[in-house]
Amino acid sequence: MATIIESTTDPVQPVDVDTVTLDLVENALRNARYEMDEVLFRTALSPGIREQHDEFPLIGDPEGKMVVGQFGLSIPDFLDGYDGEIREGDVLLTSDPYACGAAISHANDWLVVMPIYHSGRVVGWASMFGHMSDVGGKTPASMPTDARTIYEEGVLIPPFKLYDQGVLAEEALEIILRQVRKPDWNRADLNGIVAACRTAGRRITELCDRFGVETYLSALDALLQRNYDAMKVLLEMVFEEGKTVSFTDYICDDGVGFGPYELKMAITRHGEKVTIDFTGSSPQAAGPINYFINENLIRMFFGIYMITVADPQILWNDGFYPLVDVVIPTDSFWKPRFPAPLSGRNHGIGRVFDLLGGLLGQQNPDLMNAAGFSSSPHFMYSGTYSEGPRKGEWFQLYSIGFGGIPGRPMGDGPDGHSLWPSFMNIPSEYLESYYPLRIEIWETVADTGGAGLHRGGNGVDVAYRFLSDGEIAIHDDRWLTYPWGVLGGEPGARGRKWLERADGTTEVLPSKCHDVPVKAGDLLHFVTWGGGGWGDPLERDPDLVGLEVKRGLVTVEGARRYGVVCDADGTVDAAATESLRTEIREGRPEELPLVNSGPPLEEILANCEAETGLPAPRPPVARL
Repeated sequence: MATIIESTTDPVQPVDVDTVTLDLVENALRNARYEMDEVLFRTALSPGIREQHDEFPLIGDPEGKMVVGQFGLSIPDFLDGYDGEIREGDVLLTSDPYACGAAISHANDWLVVMPIYHSGRVVGWASMFGHMSDVGGKTPASMPTDARTIYEEGVLIPPFKLYDQGVLAEEALEIILRQVRKPDWNRADLNGIVAACRTAGRRITELCDRFGVETYLSALDALLQRNYDAMKVLLEMVFEEGKTVSFTDYICDDGVGFGPYELKMAITRHGEKVTIDFTGSSPQAAGPINYFINENLIRMFFGIYMITVADPQILWNDGFYPLVDVVIPTDSFWKPRFPAPLSGRNHGIGRVFDLLGGLLGQQNPDLMNAAGFSSSPHFMYSGTYSEGPRKGEWFQLYSIGFGGIPGRPMGDGPDGHSLWPSFMNIPSEYLESYYPLRIEIWETVADTGGAGLHRGGNGVDVAYRFLSDGEIAIHDDRWLTYPWGVLGGEPGARGRKWLERADGTTEVLPSKCHDVPVKAGDLLHFVTWGGGGWGDPLERDPDLVGLEVKRGLVTVEGARRYGVVCDADGTVDAAATESLRTEIREGRPEELPLVNSGPPLEEILANCEAETGLPAPRPPVARL
């Protein structure tokens, strides 16, 4: 455990903070968090961070509890895993999930943690992690889809002082950067993360100067207490005392032939507290899809979901954590044993939100979402330029794909969007300027969103024409199981990937593959999945369906899933629509299913190769 060295140790006496001051501190913290983002975006080199914003900031109180942040990570677990002294001017770095209690979840995430001092006293912590586009390993981008251990996935940085009282550990940094394929990117991205944390530190010391340490720290306590009080009320409103609700979803495969992996979540309320239990989930995966998740992150995901639905204006933070107990069995998908591989954990992260949507909606339909684009699928392309002024120079692309957001109580799911609200698409102009490729298609795929009163968002087809020989890699999911619909809504479509070779042949690609050779002229279709629908499709406004047909979001045939008859211009035949809707109602059960996951899993597996062109995965087995 870390030892914090302070020259001022007198206890801070709490004071009452008036509403105006609390509001000023709260919004100053919000602004500081967004300023952290901007500092990094303006200094990073990798497109994953600079363009797509694959980074997550945090500002904590003196104990490390998050007061403001985007995604959450666990500073207390990081400090528990660091055996050394921490002083003013220190900046700590790690990329080893197993050494920091899963404060980060794979080696590509470089985590910086920095104490914030004021007059010799720790008044908070600034932290940020960013996804490095390459950290070594056996394949470009450092996410081999067939990894069996974390050693194959790149350099693991144990928690250490990158800066010791303001002095950079230059030799250690040079050793680390020697292990990666794009050291200039890593150096710039890391410098930007450090600068972002220092920016947060300056803003916090300014707040302490302006209001006084006592008022500032008391304001943090008030913000944390507000979340505690709000969550306490929400838990009593949503969950019945003593009743357990549960939900199950799947990761389709692990990249090495096993799957689908069963993911279970159950919630029980006892008094003021709830217990979130992952018991019954599949054992740890042989391949790299394991999601080594920190208990505090589960609390954070749960809180994000609950508080955002109930009151989006609340600044969610760690204050409610004492109200949530978490049970995660060891040697499971959620808590694998070292040295299990972790690089493909992005599917598990998103599936947590699907699980929460399906689970919480059983208690209150207003909290129920369909399954959506619950991942951050990766596309990687690397090689050397074959012509032009950069001929012979190494290039390497890491990018995140977008898909269909689920139908929700408040409306349709957006088309071609990211699971993470802050993620941005890499502009096609950027890709075509910096890489030997051309974007020939970037469009939503009609009918891939599940039909419903609120339609699921459509997936997208991004077609990459390669202009130089190289290799590609893909990390994706939902090629086997369906993104389920809810409350009568239909499932969304599955994702697909295929190559149209320059020689005229077509090759279906699995959702998880790497080191796939491509030639100049080859075309990759990267088709992502859609979101499930919410509510009865026959209740959707026929004129809205017609408008979506006109806009190319729904086909004429797809409109019939809503019981709507129209032409290609979107003109609705009202009489034929009424007749079709009556026919559909008479031919279906009176009570619509709460969750529609498509065909039974046994049927999906039996028809896998015929429907997808890929062999069915084998059942997972325990890997101890």
